[in-house]
Amino acid sequence: MAGRATPLVLTLASGSPRRRALLEALGFPLRVVPPGVEEEGEGLPSDPQELALALARHKGERVPGEWVLAADTVVDLDGRVLGKPKDRTENHLFLRLLSGRTHLVHTAIYLRTPGDLVAEVHTAQVRFRNLSEEEIAWYVRSGEGLDKAGGYGAQGLGMALLEGIVGDFYTVVGLPVARVFALLWERGFRP
Repeated sequence: MAGRATPLVLTLASGSPRRRALLEALGFPLRVVPPGVEEEGEGLPSDPQELALALARHKGERVPGEWVLAADTVVDLDGRVLGKPKDRTENHLFLRLLSGRTHLVHTAIYLRTPGDLVAEVHTAQVRFRNLSEEEIAWYVRSGEGLDKAGGYGAQGLGMALLEGIVGDFYTVVGLPVARVFALLWERGFRP
């Protein structure tokens, strides 16, 4: 917005290096403030889409700022939430469960601006190849899946595990980039 004395800054309520990198790649001026929100526990919805939305909202509400963006990604296997694996054993179990199957990935976004609030969920469908125990062990040893919902990252080594994606790839990565860009652009926030 030309003529503003103070440039706009988007506060990213997330510690995710992937979300940060995506927004920086678009040229948005960022301030990163990890909200320190527990992603599991009592009182949270059991429905995967509702859980993603509740967590994104909770993260966004915890962080001050005029322009705040938060997101949360939930892997949904037949209604069962597969969160971030607690350890390599659970990561192995998640990959065995996902092998040869299709699941949903829900990424909720929470965008608070000076004029309004947008909270919505975006969903993509992911199909895994049939994985051998050796392939699962290889991926688990990499450690890549330990900090990711469902125990895998589609943008890293995990790309070797996938057979296909229906929907927005970036929803699977953790931020529906085109939608976030459009929401910000429509509200006058330019990179």
